Amino acid sequence: MITVLIVFLFLLMFGMPVAFAIGVSGVVYFLMTPEIPFSIVVQRVVASTQSFTLLAIPLFVFAGNLMNYTGITKRLVKLADVLTGHMYGNLAQVSCVLSTLMGGVSGSANADAAMECRILGPDMIKKGYARGYGGAINGLSSLIVSTIPPSMGLIIYGSVGEVSIGRLFAGGFIPGILTAIALMLVVSWTSRKRGYLPARNKPATLKEVVVAARESIWALIFPILLIVGIRFGVFTPSEAGAFACVYAMFVGAVIHREMTWANFKEAVRNSVMDVGAIMIIVAFSGIIGYGIVFDRVPQHLAEFLIGVTSNPILLLFLIVVFLIVAGMFVETTVVALLLTPILLPVVTKVGVDPVHFGLIMMPMVNLGIMTPPLGIALYTVSSIMECPPEEVVKEALPFYAAVIAVIAIIIFFPDLVLWLPNLIFD
Repeated sequence: MITVLIVFLFLLMFGMPVAFAIGVSGVVYFLMTPEIPFSIVVQRVVASTQSFTLLAIPLFVFAGNLMNYTGITKRLVKLADVLTGHMYGNLAQVSCVLSTLMGGVSGSANADAAMECRILGPDMIKKGYARGYGGAINGLSSLIVSTIPPSMGLIIYGSVGEVSIGRLFAGGFIPGILTAIALMLVVSWTSRKRGYLPARNKPATLKEVVVAARESIWALIFPILLIVGIRFGVFTPSEAGAFACVYAMFVGAVIHREMTWANFKEAVRNSVMDVGAIMIIVAFSGIIGYGIVFDRVPQHLAEFLIGVTSNPILLLFLIVVFLIVAGMFVETTVVALLLTPILLPVVTKVGVDPVHFGLIMMPMVNLGIMTPPLGIALYTVSSIMECPPEEVVKEALPFYAAVIAVIAIIIFFPDLVLWLPNLIFD
């Protein structure tokens, strides 16, 4: 597997698309292992996509794109502005609150980062915010989306690791809210130093908040409907994706009446592109996944790590450091697909709950989208904000610290994460 890793990184360095780099390096493994029939390569590509649970991914991606054309996003922006208008760094605070609200709509941190930069970026620049600062907060606030259901990362983790997606969805709320609070505190501190003043002198009245919340009610209740539906057996996580699509079309066509045929076709086109990019990675990762199991990589890694320490907390911190480094060089979906079957047996062996670990792993994996040298969202927000990526990274340093502080809290206090899943599902 060391040779396969070297081939994979070598291909990435020369600019090969990540999905094909995975596929080629997987084929190299089979060529080097003659005792395994080569026909398994094709079988694994097909078998990796034959998962009923993974069906949730295209359905939730389609639902998220539909909701972006139903007027939900602009109503959530208005609600976030009403809630944060009296705070220092008002527009940056809007980004944090909007990502928390959009977690129940988007499901994709990359999409959320790009969307917020396009919506909030121009106003930030007009009001004197540094371009790098705007890119940093819009990009890093999108990490909240990686835990608030329906998170694509949690679906992938649950599917690959055979962990209850319903419990993961329920457990994601508190880490998401904690991340939002931590980022908002950093925004307040940095904005006071920079002179990013509030938009108004006093908080919005209760009436203003109620009016804005009422306009956004269809988005606000969506993640709650998902959890309730899964908990009471109305639908499985995959069927919840189909429900989400019907829900989005109903809201757009009947409630808000903003869903047009042209918008529907655009949502379908965007969804096909998004799903195609994700599923080709899922398919090719099955080749390497077979090699990982065949070479007993999880068992060897478990023996090594437990040989270093059997303390669950220290082990989790070691894995967090490893995930941060891995996320710097490898695309988020790939890290989740390849490392979940390796790391999950290791942590469960020392008594860490799989749901607890998933809500540590996925935010750390998603942090890679905003770290150099290969962060997809980092280059996206830099392009939209028209500033160098290194400027965004420099401005993002206190926000990186806030995210890692939240992960440390989750590691030390697992009951914070497990309380809600245990309450709902047990």
